[in-house]
Amino acid sequence: MPTVLVPIELPGWAWQQAEVREALRSRDVGAVFRCVQRYGGASQARIATATGMTQSRINEVINGRREVSRLEVYERIADGLSMPDDARHLLGLAAARESRTGGVAFDLATFPEVVRVYAAQASAAEEIQRQAKVAAELDILAVRGLGLIGLNDSLLRASLTRAEGSPRPTLRALLLAPDAPALGVRAAEIGESPESLAGGVRLAEARLRELAGVCDVQVYRYRMLPTWRIIRLDSTMFVSAFDTGWEGHESATYKVVETPHGPLYRGFRRMFEAVVADAHRTV
Repeated sequence: MPTVLVPIELPGWAWQQAEVREALRSRDVGAVFRCVQRYGGASQARIATATGMTQSRINEVINGRREVSRLEVYERIADGLSMPDDARHLLGLAAARESRTGGVAFDLATFPEVVRVYAAQASAAEEIQRQAKVAAELDILAVRGLGLIGLNDSLLRASLTRAEGSPRPTLRALLLAPDAPALGVRAAEIGESPESLAGGVRLAEARLRELAGVCDVQVYRYRMLPTWRIIRLDSTMFVSAFDTGWEGHESATYKVVETPHGPLYRGFRRMFEAVVADAHRTV
């Protein structure tokens, strides 16, 4: 017989606690479970019963020895904890009523290639660096790229140096052309002078040339207004958005993995290749 899941009901105010909302934004399920224990008095066994997981798995998640990555598990957890719709949205899920009725809302559970959503790049930094250290191919679509690759303490630069005898990684970097009209638009959007932004792009190009000794590096200038910020590490992408008033690293960051039929990874990969084809190579 199938296991009967008995949902846990937390008081409404518990879902408004800052620590709970931050745990949901960062998809830190271990922290969510600890809050359920604190505010709902639920044991690990009770959480297991509600979410259709084993008590040993709940213990591993709570103690940081295992992560949740499958979206159907996130859905089961949300249902088992009777999450209100605003909490589900923070977790990256559709509202419960939309999920059940197949409404017009975008339901992440139907797109298993999106395996994690981070509040910002800083939350994903450790995982990005860990994957970058072993990636054979790295693609970057940025504006100037200083925070990603252009400075000694940037996110990815140190990850390109490999042990002696190891294959050299291939790096392709797309940067916004300093003389493009789109650069002036982007500078105005973030409250920076065009001269300063253009200078940052040129500095990043100069610093990227220095990487020729540790990787096969290609740098291109594109001319369109930037919309998506992409870091591809082999078959995994970390995608965020540029918009008026914020930089790409401040946006929510989506971890997207390649799957046999998933449209997102393929779409972003196709877009990157199209931008390369229309760009001017400088390094």
